[in-house]
Amino acid sequence: MAQPPEMETTKGMTFGEKMSDAKSLTTDELIASVAKAKPTSDVKVAGEVVEVCKNEGCWLRLKTADGAMMVRIKDHAFLVPLSMVGHQVVIEGAAQMKEVSVALRRHYAEDAGKSKAEIDAITEPSKETVIQAKSLVVVD
Repeated sequence: MAQPPEMETTKGMTFGEKMSDAKSLTTDELIASVAKAKPTSDVKVAGEVVEVCKNEGCWLRLKTADGAMMVRIKDHAFLVPLSMVGHQVVIEGAAQMKEVSVALRRHYAEDAGKSKAEIDAITEPSKETVIQAKSLVVVD
């Protein structure tokens, strides 16, 4: 069974492909753009990590004004440590609005270590901005 890497997160850590020099958006700017039916093939977004998959480190969530944005690691190309929570990162990848099924939402809740009651309370699909990350750098 795979597990997240056990390491301290430090400024300058990089994961995945080399990142472009393009200017990054905030999470809320990205959500607004994608909500206008503008999926992106290559975008950079900056934000604070608020959650990491406890099972593998294969996804994380970035803080937004209305909660958190899902960031999935494209093709499981890299895994991130749990210690990344609370750090500022810049992520590059493709973003789009997706409908997330009840089954997948419950799977993410299990990965996050939520209680059975919290998992059982998930009864509706959701629409959310999802990023397929190809690279990540810790900036704080």
